[in-house]
Amino acid sequence: MKISVVITVRDEEHSIAALLGSLFGQTRKPEEIIIIDGGSADKTVEIIRHFQKKDSRIRLLVEKCSRGRGRNLGVELARNEIIAMTDAGCVAKKNWLKKLTQPFETGEVDLVAGFYKMTGETPLQKAMAAFLGVGPSSFDIKFLPATRSVAFTKELWERIGEFPEGINTAEDTVFNHKAIEVGARIARVRNARVEWKMPETVQEFQSKIYEYAKGDVRSGIWWNSEKKFKSHNVKVLLVFARYLTGLIVLVLGILGHWYLFVYLFIGLFIYCLRAFRKAGFWGIVLQFVSDVAVMRGFVAGILKK
Repeated sequence: MKISVVITVRDEEHSIAALLGSLFGQTRKPEEIIIIDGGSADKTVEIIRHFQKKDSRIRLLVEKCSRGRGRNLGVELARNEIIAMTDAGCVAKKNWLKKLTQPFETGEVDLVAGFYKMTGETPLQKAMAAFLGVGPSSFDIKFLPATRSVAFTKELWERIGEFPEGINTAEDTVFNHKAIEVGARIARVRNARVEWKMPETVQEFQSKIYEYAKGDVRSGIWWNSEKKFKSHNVKVLLVFARYLTGLIVLVLGILGHWYLFVYLFIGLFIYCLRAFRKAGFWGIVLQFVSDVAVMRGFVAGILKK
C-alpha cells in the first residue's frame, strides 16, 4: 500500500517547517508529499524548496487558487491510491500516518477520520480551543473528519466528484457530506492525531471564525443528517435567534415593561456563566467575539462576499 500526503498552503512561513519535520519523522513514511502553494507572499515556498533539497519525495506546485482547488490538484498529481491530508499549522504525531492508513489494509474502507489535539501555551490560546474545534468526547461513531487528519482512496474522491473549488473554507464539510451520500465506508481512528496550534491573537481568532461561518453558508449544507441540530448553519441561525430575542426584550423594556430587564439580566448572566465554565474569563470575551464573527460571516456568505 503506497501513500501520498497532500497539503495545501498559503503564507505559512511560520508553521510549514514544523509540519514537514513531523512528516519526515513518521514511523510509516509516505511515498510522496505533494504541496500545493496557493499563492504565498511570504517565504513559504522558499522554505519548502529548502526541504526539497533534503528529500526528493516532496513535490511542489505553485498556483494561485482556492483551498478546494489546491486539494484537487494535489490528488490529481498523486501517484498513489491512498491519499492522506493534513494542514499547515499542524504537527503530526510520529505514528499518525501509520494509524491513519491501517484501516485500508482490510480493503473495506473508503475514508478514515483521524483526530486532532488543539494546542496553545497562553490562557487565551487554551480558551480558543473550546471554540475552534471539538474535544475528545465528540469523537464518536458519527464524527466526521477535518482535513487536518483524514485519509481516503482516490476512487472515493472520483466518485464524490472532488472537493468544491468555489469556496475557500468548509470544502472538507462538503466532501464529507458527499461521502455520506454515496455510501462511503468510514473508519474512525482516535489516536491518528495531529496537533493544531491555536491562533495567538483575538483578531486571528475572529478572522478564522468569520471565514468558517462564511464557508459554511456557501457550502449550501443547511442540514447535516449526522449532526442534525448541531449542523453549523443551524447553530448560526440559533445565534441570530438568541440576539434577536434579547433585542426584542430590551426594546420592550425601554417601552415601559421594566420587569423584562430582570429577565434580560438573568439571561445575560447565565450566558456569561456558561462561557466562563467553558473557557474561563477569556471564554466570556471569546463567546461574544465568536457570536459577532459568525453572524458577520453568515451574512457575508449569503451575499457571496
